[in-house]
Amino acid sequence: MPDTRTATRPGPHTDRPPARRPVPWATLAAVSAGGAAGAVARHGLTAAFPHAPGGFAWATFGVNTAGCLLIGVLMVAITEIRQAHPLVRPFLGVGVLGGFTTFSAYAVDVQQALQTGAPRTALLYLAATPAAALAAVFTGVRLTRTLARALPRRRGEAR
Repeated sequence: MPDTRTATRPGPHTDRPPARRPVPWATLAAVSAGGAAGAVARHGLTAAFPHAPGGFAWATFGVNTAGCLLIGVLMVAITEIRQAHPLVRPFLGVGVLGGFTTFSAYAVDVQQALQTGAPRTALLYLAATPAAALAAVFTGVRLTRTLARALPRRRGEAR
């Protein structure tokens, strides 16, 4: 019976590992710098507006909702309205907004609400966060498209 593990690799030298792609250092740096900035902003907001154990985590809810609204705005702005520098999406979208939003803290908040005997709060928070996040992305996309159509275009700019 033939060895199927090597049959799927291309080339005559099946014992060699596949060639590695070069690391996109500029992209990695953009994501890292943006992620640090977003995480610091999130931490500042959640520290400024703490919630009681078992209480609704309004700061985290607000951060996640606002971040999702902004990701909807950003994606339309850089894909439909104006071509952006290749590092804008990694820096702002993945880095800043990825570091700003915190769905891992959302999961911890739900768990803490359950552990402190607040199952209703946990269930409300569990359902409300993804619903608000999806609504925020949708709203950001729709508002940005509407504003882009309403604003006058510069002469020579393609739509």
